[in-house]
Amino acid sequence: MPDSTLTLLPQGYAWLPDRFRRTGGAPVRTRLLGKPAVALHGPEAVAFFYDEDHVRRRSALPEPVIDTLFGQGAVHTLDGAVHRARKAMFTSLLKDGGRVTSLAEEVGRKWSAATAEWKGGAPVVLFDEVGLLLTKAVCAWAGVPRQPHEATAVARDLLAMVDGFATAGPRHLRARRARARQEEHFAREIMKLRASGAPEADGGASVAYAIAVHRDADGRLLDARTAAVELLNVLRPTVAVTWYTVFAAHALHRWPGLRAFLAEGGPAEARAFGHEVRRFYPFAPFVGGLAARDLEWQGTPIAEGALVLLDLHGQNHDPALWPRPYSFEPERFLGHEPGRDELVPQGGGDVGAGHRCPGEDVTLAVLATLTPALAGLEYTVPDQDLRIPLSRVPTAPRSGFRLAVPG
Repeated sequence: MPDSTLTLLPQGYAWLPDRFRRTGGAPVRTRLLGKPAVALHGPEAVAFFYDEDHVRRRSALPEPVIDTLFGQGAVHTLDGAVHRARKAMFTSLLKDGGRVTSLAEEVGRKWSAATAEWKGGAPVVLFDEVGLLLTKAVCAWAGVPRQPHEATAVARDLLAMVDGFATAGPRHLRARRARARQEEHFAREIMKLRASGAPEADGGASVAYAIAVHRDADGRLLDARTAAVELLNVLRPTVAVTWYTVFAAHALHRWPGLRAFLAEGGPAEARAFGHEVRRFYPFAPFVGGLAARDLEWQGTPIAEGALVLLDLHGQNHDPALWPRPYSFEPERFLGHEPGRDELVPQGGGDVGAGHRCPGEDVTLAVLATLTPALAGLEYTVPDQDLRIPLSRVPTAPRSGFRLAVPG
């Protein structure tokens, strides 16, 4: 089989869906970085992929992705009991209703403060502004508040980690340097937290302190650098909601009637809108792992150690799952929560036992806070390049979405 690495890079999000169209949805066999690979598609494939008896993560993620997006020793790179013990820490923090609500409220306060400063001023780049306000909010919520000048630097680095994980060149180099800086910084924060005892935050230990004192499956504390990695794996994904927020602004601009859907609706409409933003707009094209043993999927043999890819972007636009998949219709989620393995922008499977992102509740809560506020904000959109290139991963409107708020 020919190696597809050089065709994947320029095609981006279209690479795997195009191949599935050619096979009629059958598994795609190829090679990536010289390694045999099989790509799967559909809800049944999601369940198959997230079964640890089928696919493992250890040694599966490319080092460039680990060194930018996740960090060495991160929960994403673990399997079995070690993974479940580490994952339990994340689920206890990120799926706690009270904590999620308090984070959303903090985001709302930071949004109000930011928009007040925008009034009557020059146009702002929404991508940059949302990245900064989310950084301020999540750091304060997690128990590691930043001073204004520090928040700007942290926001820049957290955004760079996401922006450079799937590319080469300057973006990737910036991402590596950003991760190294922030891991070193937050490792020192972890040591200070361990030395100072549990700070009280909303009546309990802070998120940062909970990570600092977490003991893994072997009963040992994480080393300070790994604890910093996992703290960043709370901060970074929250700030990554910047992409979805800017996509929401893009949707409201492209289809102005959606403003009334949010402004006149309630929590159900805001949640439905968030689901549709995550379905419609591109973020992660696919995820990968290694076959844990010799497998077979739909008659296709998969050798132990082969790379197994799961199509995310294509599934979120599959007409068999989503009628009119290229129409933005948040109404499709009113009164209907998507099935576990249907809507997969942040992975699938069971969040507690598997590798599904535990931060989906945070993502939806933050979007449910920001999108109605955005719909209710009076602003103008200057002429700019709002194209979203599918060859760039992760992508966003080229201009970052500039807007001006009248005084």
